[in-house]
Amino acid sequence: MYVLGIGAANVDVHGMSRAAIVMRDSNPGHLRTSAGGVTRNVMENLARLGVGAKMVSALGDDLFGELVRHDSMSAGLDMSECLTLPGVSSSSYVSILDERADMLVAMSDMSVLEHITPEVVDSKLDLIRGAAAVVCDPCLPQITLERILDDAGDVPVFLDPVSTAYAHRVVPLAGRFYGLKPNRMELAILAGMDTDSDSAIEAAVDILLERGTKCVAVSLGERGCYFADAKGNRFYRALRPVSEMRNATGAGDAFLAGLVYGFVHEYEALRAVDCALAAGLLAVESDMTINPDMSAENLRLAIQEYQP
Repeated sequence: MYVLGIGAANVDVHGMSRAAIVMRDSNPGHLRTSAGGVTRNVMENLARLGVGAKMVSALGDDLFGELVRHDSMSAGLDMSECLTLPGVSSSSYVSILDERADMLVAMSDMSVLEHITPEVVDSKLDLIRGAAAVVCDPCLPQITLERILDDAGDVPVFLDPVSTAYAHRVVPLAGRFYGLKPNRMELAILAGMDTDSDSAIEAAVDILLERGTKCVAVSLGERGCYFADAKGNRFYRALRPVSEMRNATGAGDAFLAGLVYGFVHEYEALRAVDCALAAGLLAVESDMTINPDMSAENLRLAIQEYQP
């Protein structure tokens, strides 16, 4: 059994300020570089959780590309299906965190993903059809996302909308995904309505389910998430917060990995969501985007420790 990721694999550069940030000035802080990318992060978390994980992405033949490939393979992620493009820069992502480890601003260059064309997706058809699930992200061209959904057939496809800007790319396709993991703002764009109250969140999720999405997990920060699926499950769920949040950057990617982990193990909805929430908590306990201590055993222990 394996899960296939098709999407962003890049280098992350994170800067965390030592004190309150002064805008338009140089701020003393801590800088770290690591392999990143939404889909790649989800897939590395899955690999660390013991799930077979394969990645399809595009990398340049540069130092960033070498770093991404080396670090991903070291974590157990199969990168053999990735493209390496001579003379092309690998994708990169830069984020600035405030003194509380919350993101202040970020910038990304994902232009290399334009090389993941529908033809490339078609060349991976057997790989897609053999997967227990597919994970992708809207950093890919919309025509490529459409082809992934076409080629997947009955294979469930999960997606994180990533940002409000990218969420617009997902709107016409939202009902074709098995699972979506938006935040409140991304949900508003996907559903085409305000989500400024719990009742509005629930109504927006129902719109997506009516369009054909099978499950939606809306991340709500410290409140945990709201989950609903086509089987009739509807609930808010949160685990107790960690005592110290060291880096919030990878929490959403870990959450989706935990949700997919629960899905491929055929857990009932509440248990799968607890896996997602616990994975997110493990993520924020680490200075790195991906917690090197992410594992199935530590996930189990986190669920026990942080029960409400």
